[in-house]
Amino acid sequence: MKAIRVEQIGGPEVLHLEDVAPIEEPGPGQAVVRVVAAGVNFMDVGQRRGTYPRGVPFTPGAEGAGVVESVGEGATNVKPSDRVAFTGLPGAYAEAIVADATRLIPLPDDFTFEQGAAFPLQGMTAHYLIHEYRKPKAGDFVLIHAAAGGMGGLLVQWARHLGATVIGTTSTEEKARTAREAGAEHVIVYTDEDFVAETKRITKGHGADLIIDGVGKSTFKGDLEAVAIRGHIVIFGAASGPAEGVSPNALMPRAVTVSGGSLQNFIRTREELMWRANDVIEGIRQGWLKLNIGAVLPLAQASEAHRLLEGRKTQGKLVLSVAASKQAAGLR
Repeated sequence: MKAIRVEQIGGPEVLHLEDVAPIEEPGPGQAVVRVVAAGVNFMDVGQRRGTYPRGVPFTPGAEGAGVVESVGEGATNVKPSDRVAFTGLPGAYAEAIVADATRLIPLPDDFTFEQGAAFPLQGMTAHYLIHEYRKPKAGDFVLIHAAAGGMGGLLVQWARHLGATVIGTTSTEEKARTAREAGAEHVIVYTDEDFVAETKRITKGHGADLIIDGVGKSTFKGDLEAVAIRGHIVIFGAASGPAEGVSPNALMPRAVTVSGGSLQNFIRTREELMWRANDVIEGIRQGWLKLNIGAVLPLAQASEAHRLLEGRKTQGKLVLSVAASKQAAGLR
């Protein structure tokens, strides 16, 4: 079968479409999934660059959607021909994966495979970021960095759905329009304006009650100034690099709370996984939560997808079309 392989740590050019050994028969509790679409995430970039170390060689990707081809003994929650989505399962940039069947999410018939590859990681990440720290409510100011991205757009919509006033940051005016379309009432183009000063102006000196930051190094210092008294900052990513440290005692004068989050700690059981996934699916069905799929590229162009993501040239979610990979690569 075909898969993207990383033989050495490096830039996007190290991603190569190769022939690899076919998937073995599923073991007890496992299922083989034919991948139709795979989601592209900053975690994939971090693994390729060595920021999040993985032993080489490896196939990147941890999110996707497809069809169950076979199941092993004891795998009772899925059967062959079931449409499924997944996240947290390594090797998604490939034509098939072997998966723990309990980690597969039933994909509704009214969802496309591209939607199935776009919602699990970012949708459930948005769910825990919104619900687990300081759940936004009417009257709250919520500051969301990178508000035009796939992740940022979902956070903007969810916070707005709960009644909060949303402030988004973006790098360009074009992206600012995308953030406004998602529901951000105020957008700060941080390349032109100081987001700290603008946040204080917008909130009339109050600051942001909740700041959700997946950028890290270039924003965290400003977060500490922009946050309200008794406000909450949540770090869940490092798109610009790891944030610099801060003394815990520096948080005391304004009673600021700083938390860190990663999705795998909030979907540790199947019950929690399905609670979050079903909430995301229901939000999409009701129409108040909309997926923004910015581009769908063939699997053979995974390196281009990484270049776009790293260069912050994306709006919305990037998805790789795996089913079309052979044709796109000119392979037979």
